[in-house]
Amino acid sequence: MMILIAGPYRSGTNNDPELMRKNLEHLESAALPLFRMGHMPIIGEWLALPLLKLAGAKEPGDDVWQEIQYPAAHRMLLKCDAVLRLEGESKGADNDVRVARENGLKIYYKLEDVPIANTK
Repeated sequence: MMILIAGPYRSGTNNDPELMRKNLEHLESAALPLFRMGHMPIIGEWLALPLLKLAGAKEPGDDVWQEIQYPAAHRMLLKCDAVLRLEGESKGADNDVRVARENGLKIYYKLEDVPIANTK
């Protein structure tokens, strides 16, 4: 399965770049285990951050950020099979789960609940 990893990125950081970096590292900590389970992990920020830079975003939450950050994840969701929703308060991740449910995707809340893929 292609699985979107969703959780806090900007939430609770007061736009502190260091805290946002740590949140991204937390999201990324689930990527390798998912890959080793036979899945393809994806994180919205992996797609959005380079686009934000190219589009000239000046700070989290500015107009360019709003244009790209969440829409990138939602477009990716249409290609995914499931969402892994990591713990922590996040309106963006909660919205990802809502969009995923509306599109019939599986939602997992713990890594150990994701089935191991048959990769043969």
